[in-house]
Amino acid sequence: MKTILFGVAGGLALFIYGMTLMSEGLKKVAGNKMRKILEAITKNPIMGVVVGTIVTAILQSSSATTVMIIGFVNAGLMNLTQAIGVIMGANIGTTITAQLIAFKLGDYAYPVAAIGFILFFFSHKKHLKHLGQVIFGFGILFIGLNTMSDVLKPLASNKASLDLITAMSKHPIWGLLVGTLLTIIIQSSSAVIGVLQSLASQPVVEGGVVHALIPLQGAVPILLGSNIGTTITAILASIGSNRVAKRSALSHTLFNLFGTLVCLLLFPLFILFVTKISPVANPATGITEAGVISRQIANAHTSFNILNTIVWLPFVKFLADLVTKFFPGEDPSVEKGVKYLDSHVLNNAEFALNLSAKELLRMGIISQQMLSGVDNFLNPAVQTSDMEKVQENEDILDYLQVEIIHYLSTIISQNSLTERQSNILANQMHIAGDLERIGDHCTNIMELEIYMKDEHITFSQMALEDLKKVFSLSGEMFTCCLTAMKKMDFEVAQKVLELESLMDILEKEARINHLERLNVGYCNPKAAVVFNELMRNLERIADHCNNIAEAVLDQQWT
Repeated sequence: MKTILFGVAGGLALFIYGMTLMSEGLKKVAGNKMRKILEAITKNPIMGVVVGTIVTAILQSSSATTVMIIGFVNAGLMNLTQAIGVIMGANIGTTITAQLIAFKLGDYAYPVAAIGFILFFFSHKKHLKHLGQVIFGFGILFIGLNTMSDVLKPLASNKASLDLITAMSKHPIWGLLVGTLLTIIIQSSSAVIGVLQSLASQPVVEGGVVHALIPLQGAVPILLGSNIGTTITAILASIGSNRVAKRSALSHTLFNLFGTLVCLLLFPLFILFVTKISPVANPATGITEAGVISRQIANAHTSFNILNTIVWLPFVKFLADLVTKFFPGEDPSVEKGVKYLDSHVLNNAEFALNLSAKELLRMGIISQQMLSGVDNFLNPAVQTSDMEKVQENEDILDYLQVEIIHYLSTIISQNSLTERQSNILANQMHIAGDLERIGDHCTNIMELEIYMKDEHITFSQMALEDLKKVFSLSGEMFTCCLTAMKKMDFEVAQKVLELESLMDILEKEARINHLERLNVGYCNPKAAVVFNELMRNLERIADHCNNIAEAVLDQQWT
């Protein structure tokens, strides 16, 4: 018994390690495409199902997808209806693993792993290296399955094991509990079903007929339980999140619970349906029950999730209303805190970088509001409360810069970044610093204008006209920066660089004009000092806009 336990543990470890390697490789190959696909989600639940299926098929984990969805909902990137659709699709996408296992590629596991290893460890080309990681992980996954299959063979002749499995087959509730508990412990429904397929495929000879160790009637409740168990991950991820995130996690649980209940009520019909769409034992052709059970389990897994989705799809709004009743009310918006950064997606660099980009854009909008606010200080009607708003925004910018830099640093520590991802991350760090410095310069301008009010300093009409031109150009550059950041618009980013050259000319002309006014006594010396300081801060804001545009352009070649 000890040998079986250690063998299953070791085989399971290899299986999960292989699945993780394969998932990481697939994310590197298709991570950017996944991000774009997720961004394309509409309010149409059908699109959400399609997206959830595709993303989970790539990630090879419905738990990973649902945890990310919880993060997106918590960050306000996705509403509840969208999230439910994606979660339904995630349940379908995760069945791909069982379908792959049913192909019985175990005989080729070692050569596949060897080929993957060579590409992964010795190739210098990124796309080949990532492809090698996928193939290597795929091979390791099947080596783990082979290991479990080998050590589980003695159970086929063990009377106690046969009696226990027979009892479970007659009482689906026991199988349901076993599947749920195993998935909660292992945290992977794919791994549990992989073990189930290996165990069920062990041949048992009775009366000269080869049976499967676990018949389809006994296997289905276990896989239904694994569907319930996998929802625990999403529930844990929603702890500490907002109400909408909790609703999303609960909808995942209710979706699988209700689907399981319906399946158990119509159990004979479901078993009949699975046998109709799957290969069946045929002694005349040498096809045994043990030989087809793995495919039957895979088809049962896929069929259940597709049928459950079809049943629930028209009732997405009802499900959303139901979970809202469990968590009623609205979440207060916290302006000073981070809005998009979410720790649940840190182990997926592509998604995490996407969230940090959105937080940077929010930081840019706050900086732009500050620039617009200090521009208005040229208007004598501006009240003290506006000045307080600028200082409040400066505090928010300081906080956001620290949080974004910490978030980006954590991405580095938790992921093996591609060259492209490393470049994006470095640029985002630079942009965070530039945006925070723009806020500092806006604060400096505010302090200069407060000083002007306190000292009753005024500018001549010509000086005001020069300042308005420079302020206007700074505002135009900043608007272009935000557009370039939001849309990755390289033409707009290039325009910022061109405007920077124009800023240098305007700033130089304004200084010369002010010196001439000072020489003829048209402006007083105190005003000259303030004017020069205002111009210096506006020029530095333009420089930081130029830096941001260069950071955007740098991503054009990655």
